[in-house]
Amino acid sequence: MIYTYKISIKGTVQGVGFRPFIYSVATLYDIVGSVSNGANGVEIYINTTKDILDKFIDYIKTNLPPLASIDSLDVEVVSNKKFDNFRIIKSTKDSTITALIPPDISICQECQKELFDSSNRRYLYPFITCTNCGVRYSIIEDLPYDRAKTSMKFFKMCEKCQAEYNNPLDRRYHAQPIGCWECGVSLSLWDRSEELRVTSKELIDKVVALLKQGNILAIKGVGGYHLVCDATNYEAVQKLRDRKHRPSKPFAVMVRDMDMARELAKINKKEEELLTSKERPIVLLQSVGVSVGSQVVHNSSQSDKSQITSPLAFKFDTSLAPNIAPDISKIGIFLPYTPLHLLILHALDKPLVATSANITDEPIATNFESIQKLNGVYDYLLDHNREIVNGCDDSVVMVVSNKPVVLRRARGYAPVAVKLPCKLDKKVLAMGANQKSTVAIGFENYAILSPHIGDLDGISSVEYYRQNIQTLQRIYDFKPQLIAYDKHPNYESTKVAKELIDEYDIPYSLSIQHHYAHILSVMAQEGLQSKVFGVAFDGTGYGDDGNLWGGEFMVCDNSSYERVAHLGYFKLLGGAKAIKEPRRVALSLLFDIYGKDAISLDNPTIKSFTPQELKTHYLMWQKGLNAPLSSSVGRLFDAVSSLVGEVQVMSYEGESGMRLEELYDDTIEGYYEFDIQDNTIDIHPMITKILQDDKRVAISKFFNTLVEMIDRVYTPYKELPLVVSGGVFQNAVLLKLVLDRFENVYIASSIPPNDGGIALGQIFGSVYLSKSG
Repeated sequence: MIYTYKISIKGTVQGVGFRPFIYSVATLYDIVGSVSNGANGVEIYINTTKDILDKFIDYIKTNLPPLASIDSLDVEVVSNKKFDNFRIIKSTKDSTITALIPPDISICQECQKELFDSSNRRYLYPFITCTNCGVRYSIIEDLPYDRAKTSMKFFKMCEKCQAEYNNPLDRRYHAQPIGCWECGVSLSLWDRSEELRVTSKELIDKVVALLKQGNILAIKGVGGYHLVCDATNYEAVQKLRDRKHRPSKPFAVMVRDMDMARELAKINKKEEELLTSKERPIVLLQSVGVSVGSQVVHNSSQSDKSQITSPLAFKFDTSLAPNIAPDISKIGIFLPYTPLHLLILHALDKPLVATSANITDEPIATNFESIQKLNGVYDYLLDHNREIVNGCDDSVVMVVSNKPVVLRRARGYAPVAVKLPCKLDKKVLAMGANQKSTVAIGFENYAILSPHIGDLDGISSVEYYRQNIQTLQRIYDFKPQLIAYDKHPNYESTKVAKELIDEYDIPYSLSIQHHYAHILSVMAQEGLQSKVFGVAFDGTGYGDDGNLWGGEFMVCDNSSYERVAHLGYFKLLGGAKAIKEPRRVALSLLFDIYGKDAISLDNPTIKSFTPQELKTHYLMWQKGLNAPLSSSVGRLFDAVSSLVGEVQVMSYEGESGMRLEELYDDTIEGYYEFDIQDNTIDIHPMITKILQDDKRVAISKFFNTLVEMIDRVYTPYKELPLVVSGGVFQNAVLLKLVLDRFENVYIASSIPPNDGGIALGQIFGSVYLSKSG
């Protein structure tokens, strides 16, 4: 018997060549019917027998296009429909949109071959693409994903491109960004004031020549602009540091191919898989540099490369400028993911510094107006005329114990849809946190997490944050019924949440404790609903008692939590200033232990202050003036870094933890004693011992002690799964120690352990917390 079947498929099935794939499968089985994009995914109607239907579905599931994935496939018999053939029909859109937005993907192997094939009509065309690769999220305005709803609508296809676009059997069928030299996106080269007269065929050679001369270029990519320079040119790298006011934070390096990557870093199989994946993230790798004892490095303040002695035992590979990642043996490397990047790197044959083009505390530049704010940083601008609708930074990933951990989820990985283990009874907008911010929307059993937005430290960043909310609302025609946000009253995300609640008259709102949200994010990632033992270590978060938490041990599920232990509170001298100055946290701990006598100690922390500063800070500590209480493990890292003489004032976030990571020695065993009374962990015994030990011993035992703390507090709850999250678990040394120590442990991996995962936790927490009021 022949029936009419309706097949509804949800997942990543739009903008990935899924409809022509279905067309080819239908042709293979001689099936008549239709396929279309809908608001919820892809809808297929076919007339066939049950036996052929089963074969049809089995073939679909086992032979998906490279970028497609299926979350659900439902089949039902419907009223008889008459078809003469199989057709791809016009997209439909109903009132409820649940289709997933496809992310931006790197150039595929087929397009790369054509790019360098002199007989191909797209030879050396910087925007070559097909259904299996290229831009998506960054150009999309609305769903369903059709060319008219992207920034490619302004480019009229030539006859040849139109023929490919209309042919269901062509690799470029309905590839929305396609074009060619005749009809597609074009480049332009500018100095700081005007466009230069350079032909399209000569432009790449001109760009390469400028880079070889030591110039800094701003280059428009997929989701924003990069600032780039020759990574082997010390003066060029230093010029970029000076102009960008970035004295020592490591730069990411883009390399031509895996051969060049291996010249710079040690790369295992899992890391190579990530580097060459369709997402092409920045991967944090161990440099090929060797240990040489106390190492000589270049003084970043002198262009003549005068030398100073660094306490770190590391030598950089000579092919990279030593000021790429001062005092750090890890290097962030990524492969070119656009044909434009490929063309430049193949012609240059050198690695490039490629860092996001933005002013401090502002989002990545995405248009000509915003990049002009940086014309004092770059010497030349390589622009193109395709609008970036949705900004999207580069993703960052590391591998620990063979497990990939996403630290920044953006290009290639986002927006991401997380399938929840339960269904939401309200449409939820989650506002995330304040640092490394993301937002999320939740409906049915999905949470859609935005790409990395960044820190909400300025007017422009808050406006960019609002734009990301509006983007998700527009694309999904989403009107929230509940807004979930962080408990911290001074977070910009909390302020925006309250404004939106009033502005849109949102009927429900819910504040969720920061560290509970960290644990919830991993539970959502892993589909856990029963009780877990959660460990949340980070820099800061508003606690239920009004103090700044960050060293928290919780027993929780997705409806409640109990704080069963925490680090003992210490004072942050100067409040927010203590976040930038580890010495202030260390000094506070010394005052806790020694009182005013701490001033006479012979210690790097004490030596970093003037006598008058020490007196002032003692008074601040004694009277609790501008000295909020904190239980933060992130701040404890800062304190230890100061006490052992590594970092007194940070030039970038996370510097103290990265420097301690460099000096960890896994041959040093043992840990420092600590006390636990009334669910409070007393760290003072550890601090006194750190003052007495050699630097490398002190740092290594400090790491070991943190793992011992987790074990001791967890022991009474070992029947529960162990869940760890929070920004401190971005530290590869600590995370590896935890993974090695505990068998039944869940970590933030596909969702960032830092505050980039908070919005997902807020979505998951709203399932039951909203029901319970």
